[in-house]
Amino acid sequence: MSSHVWCHGPYCHTHQTLDRVRGSQGSKVLRTRKIKQWRDDSLYNWFCSMHCYNEFANKYVQQIVRIAPRTEPLTTPCQIREHSNIDYYGKPYKTKSVLINAEHLGVDNE
Repeated sequence: MSSHVWCHGPYCHTHQTLDRVRGSQGSKVLRTRKIKQWRDDSLYNWFCSMHCYNEFANKYVQQIVRIAPRTEPLTTPCQIREHSNIDYYGKPYKTKSVLINAEHLGVDNE
């Protein structure tokens, strides 16, 4: 794999910033930014900014959803525990529910 790729933002080449200007006097153009490849799992390997990422997502959201449609809800195991505060005389005066999620239960979510 090359150490650089072009930004995948569909309108990256239209953003008017000086670092995108290329060409000689009289024939200047705005060009898509080149991005250095860092890690495989980072969106910044493919987009120069969150703005370009959001433009891509908004333009191609239907195709993205067709690739991996969600037909069932995701779930995470959890527990609810009641916690009571006790006053000076030993009587409970305030009870609150505490949600304990999978990370605190030692459950692997994947």
